[in-house]
Amino acid sequence: MMGINAVKAVEIGEGFAAARLTGEANADPMHPGSDGPEFETNHAGGIAGGISTGQPVVVRIAFKPTSSILTPVPTINTDGQATEIRTKGRHDPCVGIRGVPVAEAMMALVLADHKLLHRGQCG
Repeated sequence: MMGINAVKAVEIGEGFAAARLTGEANADPMHPGSDGPEFETNHAGGIAGGISTGQPVVVRIAFKPTSSILTPVPTINTDGQATEIRTKGRHDPCVGIRGVPVAEAMMALVLADHKLLHRGQCG
């Protein structure tokens, strides 16, 4: 997800909030279920130790705000002198609107890639 332009943060499962929890509170307890192990929670976001737990994969990303805006911004020119720059043209005020399908596609590509890697290793 960090390979997507404008993404500045990525968290899986509880992500940054996990740092405020104790190990006990962050654990995902399991118990026997009718179709195999069942988890009581999904704090790990479906990924534990880099391996899928079989639970839904939960990934959140944060996009930076668009800096190419029509408001003049202080900068310097090639001689190092103070000046202003004003972006012209059409620019989206929010990257997130177009970024959602990009992030969904990236996740699909990563999952498909790992499925093929597994098939290549295990037949």
